Amino acid sequence: MEHIPALAADPDDRDAPRRSLILAGGGMRVAWQAGVLCALEESGLAFAHADGTSGGTINLAMLLSGRAPREMSERWRTLRVRDFASPLPLREYLRGPRLSGFAGADGIVRRVFPHLGIDVETIRSARGIEGTFNVCNHAAKTNEAIGHRDVDLEALVAGISLPMIMPAVWRGRTPYVDAVWIKDANLMGAVKRGAEELWILWCIGNTPAYRDGPFHQYVHMIEQSANGALFEELDRIGDLNAAIRAGHSPYGQRRPVIVHVVKPHHPIPLDPDLFLGRIDAATLVAMGYRDARRYLATMDGDRGVGLTPEATRMEEPGVRVFWRERHAGPLGRVQLVAEVPDAAAFVARRDEARLVGASRRGASVTACCAMGAPPWRPARSSTRGCSTPADESCGCTGAARRRAPLGERLRSLRGLRVELREGAGGALVGEGRLEPEGGGLTAPVPLPIVTNAPSLRGRLSAAASFERVMAGELLGGGARLAGSSSN
Repeated sequence: MEHIPALAADPDDRDAPRRSLILAGGGMRVAWQAGVLCALEESGLAFAHADGTSGGTINLAMLLSGRAPREMSERWRTLRVRDFASPLPLREYLRGPRLSGFAGADGIVRRVFPHLGIDVETIRSARGIEGTFNVCNHAAKTNEAIGHRDVDLEALVAGISLPMIMPAVWRGRTPYVDAVWIKDANLMGAVKRGAEELWILWCIGNTPAYRDGPFHQYVHMIEQSANGALFEELDRIGDLNAAIRAGHSPYGQRRPVIVHVVKPHHPIPLDPDLFLGRIDAATLVAMGYRDARRYLATMDGDRGVGLTPEATRMEEPGVRVFWRERHAGPLGRVQLVAEVPDAAAFVARRDEARLVGASRRGASVTACCAMGAPPWRPARSSTRGCSTPADESCGCTGAARRRAPLGERLRSLRGLRVELREGAGGALVGEGRLEPEGGGLTAPVPLPIVTNAPSLRGRLSAAASFERVMAGELLGGGARLAGSSSN
């Protein structure tokens, strides 16, 4: 049954630029891309072509399976990430140095793909978006972009089969693996299909940091390969644009190619942090939404980003601290995650925390993001609106805590006041106070999760410093939760 996926371009709109959506890889962290897609859909962007590489092929498969961005986000939120890992048959592990991989694809095929709503036949019947799935043909040492009408289950598995991690996938007599070592985003493939505007969703790290240990250095190899190949393609697009301006357009572009890159401000925590529960897919979805909204608000629509290595550059965080809170009230349930990008700067009162989360009203789920000044530092409240599936917006600010008795401060410390509006800054349709779930019995001082300290001692030290600051603010009683939230 033919269907038109979400974000598909209108073929009758001759004036719109031909856009390509580039879903780059990033392991399980590509849950972040689902939040980005929500923001792009809200902004009215539509695409004639979509391309996926490595983990990005998962989101492309979801999109072409008829899953709209909000459904994609909910499916990522409710996915058990441990389903990605499944053991190989015992005889494989007995091969010793000739081991074909550390894990198999059984969990992905039997549990992950079905939960995410991926269906090969539905992908093949999609119309309105031309989809391409990148895989590495190991025999030829080339990247192959398989069109969505020709994709099969073996190609979907091969697209995420990293050497050493998973075995190669054989299609006939040819072994196929993840294409990330050749490229993690096929820009020129999109350009050769006539793309005039590329929207790259990039979540591979790019900071100057170099860490010791085999795992981190394996990650660095991917970062080097993925970013290096991307920069070469950006350079080629720069040369092509010069030719287009001179009147030569070998691929049919009517104007120079514009490149947009949506990326996180800091590198996203790695897959082991997901497996260990230090971060979850719901947080990544909300982060993606926040990062996309930030880019859309500040981008140069006529020029995009510079075609230089700075296109994917990110800021290296300090020791990161996360904590989670759940609130409930007459307007629904809100799950928030607060992130401190640099615990040392936070303790010294020089940096800020960022809030991201999700709000649920009835059966609908809304990604709800927030950024603001440190919530425990006296600050002016700054609330921004955000659109929801019902075209509403939400804003969250905390109640001020004066020099009140300690018991009153304990009861009010975690409360949130929420406003729901019709569109960003529109008419107020509801407001109310959300209290911590569990009748206010949750700990008033949040339990921090430290993600990237170099040692156990470093994790404990960062957590202890954070707890001391929070306890001091509680006893001092002069703090206030302030921030802005967007959805």
